[in-house]
Amino acid sequence: QVQVSESGGGLVQPGKSLKLSCAYTGSNFDTTSMWWYRQAPRKQREWVAFIENGGAVTYNDDSMKGRFTLSRDNAKQTVYLQINSLKPEDTAVWTCLGLNAQGSYWGQGTQVTVSS
Repeated sequence: QVQVSESGGGLVQPGKSLKLSCAYTGSNFDTTSMWWYRQAPRKQREWVAFIENGGAVTYNDDSMKGRFTLSRDNAKQTVYLQINSLKPEDTAVWTCLGLNAQGSYWGQGTQVTVSS
């Protein structure tokens, strides 16, 4: 049984950094692409970035590419999203998705609040 679990959210000041983790429990992680989504208050959920099983990373747009760094540790079955220069508009529920041939696996999400 596959489970996906996020951690690392919290309340941070603007301009600070945060590192979110997404732990994948179960089989087939090595063939799983891992995605990060976020949903800000009163907005639709949007994808932020994904990392393929081979390590290639795609960001939703150039602004994210400049502030976000997505990586994976296959031995730990975990992906990490480093977010720098946090802005109030980064306030959102950040959710991880594992996607492979066997299915799609969503985490519960972690709240990130950027405020002074």
